[in-house]
Amino acid sequence: MSYLLRVQLPDRPGSLGALAVALGSVGADILSLDVVERGTDFAVDDLVVDVPQGALPDTLITAAERIDGVRVDSIRPYSGILDTHRELELIDQVATARDDRLQVLVEGAARVLRVSWATVVGTGPHGTFRVVGSMGAPETQAGELPWMPLEKPTVLDPDADWVPAIWKDMDTTLAAAPLGHSGRALLLGRAGGPEFRPSEIARMGYLAGIVATVLT
Repeated sequence: MSYLLRVQLPDRPGSLGALAVALGSVGADILSLDVVERGTDFAVDDLVVDVPQGALPDTLITAAERIDGVRVDSIRPYSGILDTHRELELIDQVATARDDRLQVLVEGAARVLRVSWATVVGTGPHGTFRVVGSMGAPETQAGELPWMPLEKPTVLDPDADWVPAIWKDMDTTLAAAPLGHSGRALLLGRAGGPEFRPSEIARMGYLAGIVATVLT
């Protein structure tokens, strides 16, 4: 069983090693690590860890937070593909796809940006609509998207009136980025959090901008 563990830890020598030892003490193996954000005295990392069958995720949280200055932001089951330079690989997949490029985009964006689902939304004469959605995208769609058209990548208010009740019930954090000047946007949802970090919003914006160029 694998979990995606997002942790905030002091940005000082030995912190990551101490975390690895603590997780190892409860039988967890670190399979991959991505730096999500780095501040003046802290770092936020995403760790994919493998644990023995039947192990409780709470043991990972307890072990990690025994270390001074370490806080677990979230923990989720993880079944994605472990790789590096994921955005570049996705851009290449979109560029070489013969058809359904937007479908390739949303399926890949959900994976590489580690969210629950991704959709492309647009606006037309009859209002806003969903163009494509990734696997796991909610069947219930937003009736209106007052933030469209979008000028820059941004975190969206998950408690706004336009957000469907079922999205709110699942505590879904939301973010979106414009797909160039097409009048469409990439909309991401992360059920149960965690909140989107500024670095994640920047990555989403770069990805959407480059893909928009590829699609034109």
